[in-house]
Amino acid sequence: MISEPSATQTVGPALLRLIHQLIVVRGSGKLADHQRGYPRWELPNNKLRSLLEAGVGGVILLGGSAAEVALRCTQLRRWAGQPLLLCADVEEGVGQRFDGATWLVPPLALGRLYGREPQQALELAERYGQCTGRDARGLGLNWVLGPVCDVNNNPANPVINVRAWGEDPATAGALAAAFVRGVQAAGVLGCAKHFPGHGDTSSDSHITLPLLPHSRERLAAIELPPFQQAIAAGVASVMTAHLMLPELDQERPATLSKPVLTGLLRQQLGFGGLIVTDALVMDAITGRYGAGEAAVLALEAGADLVLMPADADAAIAAIAEAVASGRLNVEQLEASAERRLQALERCAGPEAALAVADPEAAAQPNQVLALELVRATMETAGSSGAATPQAGINLIRLDSALAAAAAVLTATAPALARPESRGWRTLLLEGRSPSPWGTDTDAPLAMERLGPGPVLLQLFVRGNPFRGSAGSAEPWPAALRQLAKAERLAGLVVYGSPYLWEELRPLLPPGIPGVYSPGQMPLAQAEALQRLGSGLGLGDTEAGAGFTD
Repeated sequence: MISEPSATQTVGPALLRLIHQLIVVRGSGKLADHQRGYPRWELPNNKLRSLLEAGVGGVILLGGSAAEVALRCTQLRRWAGQPLLLCADVEEGVGQRFDGATWLVPPLALGRLYGREPQQALELAERYGQCTGRDARGLGLNWVLGPVCDVNNNPANPVINVRAWGEDPATAGALAAAFVRGVQAAGVLGCAKHFPGHGDTSSDSHITLPLLPHSRERLAAIELPPFQQAIAAGVASVMTAHLMLPELDQERPATLSKPVLTGLLRQQLGFGGLIVTDALVMDAITGRYGAGEAAVLALEAGADLVLMPADADAAIAAIAEAVASGRLNVEQLEASAERRLQALERCAGPEAALAVADPEAAAQPNQVLALELVRATMETAGSSGAATPQAGINLIRLDSALAAAAAVLTATAPALARPESRGWRTLLLEGRSPSPWGTDTDAPLAMERLGPGPVLLQLFVRGNPFRGSAGSAEPWPAALRQLAKAERLAGLVVYGSPYLWEELRPLLPPGIPGVYSPGQMPLAQAEALQRLGSGLGLGDTEAGAGFTD
């Protein structure tokens, strides 16, 4: 019995290689397979190498140190044997994902500064982009998946939140455009996301399909202006959003919608650069479409690049079948491949990070910016801290000690190590810890479980993908009132969420210090504890204490 030839055999080797170029797969930034942090999504080396040799056009990386990622990018380029798009979600500086690079405050920090000091915020946003671009090139990356152009006008948004540059379209657009100018001046590509706007949703497209029921007029007034400003600034690429917009398309989410990608983005807004899908492995897509069909629908809609299909082989085979059947035309795919090449031509060559004579000196301007951003966006309340008679309890609330938040609170992180060195006893509250909560809604903390002594609250709360909520659902306002009534509240630090800070700040009793830091990284922790004041004995009087390893 003679089997029918597969679609990948019938389209011919040149066209098959072209199809591969339109796929971007996920790989670990670490070199060895056993080091992969997310093996469900990160391809093993033999598969990654095979796909790159077949012509796959890009890799999105996560994990590893900056030095390791630089080696990894060289390896991937060697496997590919052709110009390659190498990208990462580094919305908060490259150090957000790769240890050793510069980690910056979340973009929303500058959005809130913009309301007070617009010129300062704009200048910092452009420098933020320059810093991100320089670091990315130093690692060998040529595509930064930012800025987020979503308008976070919904504080309950669980997935955009502090990743946005603003809570109104004017702020978000001005700062996103400044970031685009900075990052692309450094020789890497920027990416405006998530089109046409994911800011006003209360659900996370990583785990479900959000609905945005707004009219075209409302979209034109709120959601679209930041993308228009990014496009005007010359942004090289736009990433789609996995959400339903019934006013534009009642059948398919934006990522798979021709009225959204071709009609609105290409024709109405006049965008001529690369259109890339958000990761097709996300449940908003995989819960409704197979890996092959999702890839075909995305290209039919007008996308140029398919990011992280749930099954790369299935996506490639389905695209080949669609071409063979006439469902997709070759000219469209060739136009997408040409846009990819044009984007690559805009990139400067990767910097040889290992050839830098003095890496510490090269990193110093970025560290200066990181500290400047922390200090410019930090807020304080209350006094500088009356003398606390004794060390007490350092109660730290963290999303999870085992997830990405673990990078925030290492054993040497100031929020943990500095109080402990002064005699404070740490209690870590996270998803797997014993609960400190009782049944009394007015006095929710089970104080007997805390032990005696004054309590320093350090709350790490922010929106994050996959969690399904915008922050803590715990009764911190009632807990703060309870500690204050018992005269056991020594101080408060909120890291991340401006919305929780705004809820708790008015509840601080006179004489009790409070600090808000948009950043959660160790640099921000050190500065926040310094700002609490001398009364708690948690400051660092050494010169240059703001810089921490």
